[in-house]
Amino acid sequence: MSMADEQTLIQNAQNGDLEAFNGLVRNYQDAVYTLTYRIMGEPARAADAAQDAFITAFRRLETYNGGNFRAWLMRIAANTCYDHLRYEKRRPATALDDLVSEDYADGAPLPDQSTPTPEQAAQSAELSRAIQSCIDGLQADQRVALIMSDVEDFSYQEIAEAVGVQLGTVKSRISRARAALRGCLQGFRELLPSVYRL
Repeated sequence: MSMADEQTLIQNAQNGDLEAFNGLVRNYQDAVYTLTYRIMGEPARAADAAQDAFITAFRRLETYNGGNFRAWLMRIAANTCYDHLRYEKRRPATALDDLVSEDYADGAPLPDQSTPTPEQAAQSAELSRAIQSCIDGLQADQRVALIMSDVEDFSYQEIAEAVGVQLGTVKSRISRARAALRGCLQGFRELLPSVYRL
């Protein structure tokens, strides 16, 4: 989507055009979900946070007054995740998913003939779980900065604007997050490709 098209959608959405806002949602839903998934760590929680972020963005659309819309939206998504995490910390509960048999848990996709062997697929899924577990272990602010930088490919300046901190703070958070992630993944050394093993 071009910047001109995006600005037209934003202006129309600010004037109450729901279809224009839906166009913005379609354009950014994957990026927002990826961010919320990496922060929340579970598909259902991530979907809830992404939905809440878009609802909040719609309600606050009049506060957007130019600049990088993607960064504005990602800031809302990150703050929504922070709110969810704070709420969960205050009110821990057993999720219904924890009460359901593991037969219903999402697993690795069934391979077709062009995919790796079952053993390779299992190892890849185990490595993905290990990486997500290490990401989950990061402090929330470090997790957001790392995901926005290394997964969503935001520049340091865009991250600083999105989360409302100084550029040096962003660099520090990303550096600490990467170091913590490297340290954590050494506990899963056997899952890592040999080129990444120390």
